[in-house]
Amino acid sequence: MAVRIQPLLLRNMSREEVVETVNGFLAEEFEVEVEALDPNGVLHETLDLDSLDYVDLVVVIESHFGFKVTGEDFKSISTLNDFYDFIVNKHEHA
Repeated sequence: MAVRIQPLLLRNMSREEVVETVNGFLAEEFEVEVEALDPNGVLHETLDLDSLDYVDLVVVIESHFGFKVTGEDFKSISTLNDFYDFIVNKHEHA
C-alpha cells in the first residue's frame, strides 16, 4: 500500500522552518548530508541532479507542498536559496 503524504501548510511556517523541512526531504530523497546543503550552492551541483532527478524533485515538491510545478518554474532557480524562495513564493500565491 502506498503511503500518501499530506501536503504541508506553509502559511504557518517561517522561512527558516521551510528551509529546514526542504533540507530534510532533499537529504533523504537525494542521499546527501544536510550539512552539504549550502544555501548559496548551485542546486543541480549540490544534489548531483540529472534530468530524471528533476522529475523526482518535482514529485517530491508536489507531494510535500501540494502545488504543481513545471519545468518552466526551474528556469529561475539556480541556488538552493532560489529554490527555498520559489517554494515560499509559490505557496503564498497558491
